[in-house]
Amino acid sequence: MNDHPMAPLTPAGSPPPPTGSRGRLSDVPVAGEAAEIRRFWESLGLPGLVDVHTHFMPERVLRKVWEYFDALGPLTGGMEWPITYRKEEAERAALLRAFGVRAFTAMLYPHKPGMARWLNGWAVDFARRTPDCLHTATLYPEPDVEAYVREAVEAGARVFKAHVQVGAYDPADELLQRAWGLLAEAGIPVVIHCGSGPAPGKHTGPEPIARVLARHPRLRLVVAHMGMPEYEEFLGLAERYGEVRLDTTMAFTDFSEGFMPFPRRALPRLAALGDRILLGSDFPSIPYPYVHQLHALERLGLGEEWLRAVCHDNAAELFGL
Repeated sequence: MNDHPMAPLTPAGSPPPPTGSRGRLSDVPVAGEAAEIRRFWESLGLPGLVDVHTHFMPERVLRKVWEYFDALGPLTGGMEWPITYRKEEAERAALLRAFGVRAFTAMLYPHKPGMARWLNGWAVDFARRTPDCLHTATLYPEPDVEAYVREAVEAGARVFKAHVQVGAYDPADELLQRAWGLLAEAGIPVVIHCGSGPAPGKHTGPEPIARVLARHPRLRLVVAHMGMPEYEEFLGLAERYGEVRLDTTMAFTDFSEGFMPFPRRALPRLAALGDRILLGSDFPSIPYPYVHQLHALERLGLGEEWLRAVCHDNAAELFGL
């Protein structure tokens, strides 16, 4: 059991509006949010932010994702999930730049066979016309996965996305072994949603990932959402494997603390892994302002050096920015 108190829920079952160390962040208008975010990273002496978990994908696919959230689909945990940045692609990219995000990603993922290669083709074009987006690719356990992963690497992919929950596959599936080996050898990070939040899947949790790492100990996995809610188990994998990292996506926010709180007893471990924690946001599909993620990190009280590493320096080093 976690030893962190639960935030009170509203009658509808959703957490209260986000608040942070600088007031009610839900009251920060989008027009003024960029200035607030810039003040945050400028006060740390940073040149900007690096966000390793943002979503760009073909528009019709993204619209389907938003429709799923609107309908309170099962994988949302049945929670109300208003999309704060429901904007056109160009507007979303411009907003990240206005926030001072130096580099971001296009986290795209298939939910069935035969989809990943097509998504990777779209991502090549998106990276070409969006130079501040780290060229992102994805994969799925299917017979041609090694071939199209190799194609993506040769095309310049700098980060991969894997979604165990949505894809409903075992990351230790034999079909993926050569692809994992290829990515480990290339040193290309893989942001992977493998925790059981906001709703568990058949293959979510730390055990399948432990089996992957046992075979590919040099694989650069970035555990999305801090492995929510199995935070401590995934911290343990990072402590055991030097190339495992975790991203902050939605973790520590009032929204997530309301139903899957981070255990306070694990804060010393989080501090000790400060060189392997990366800023992630889930922009644009977040139910609160972007700035709240930053303030949620700030209020952990782990210090400015930790914040500088997490919000910029760790990812800048990982991706050679």
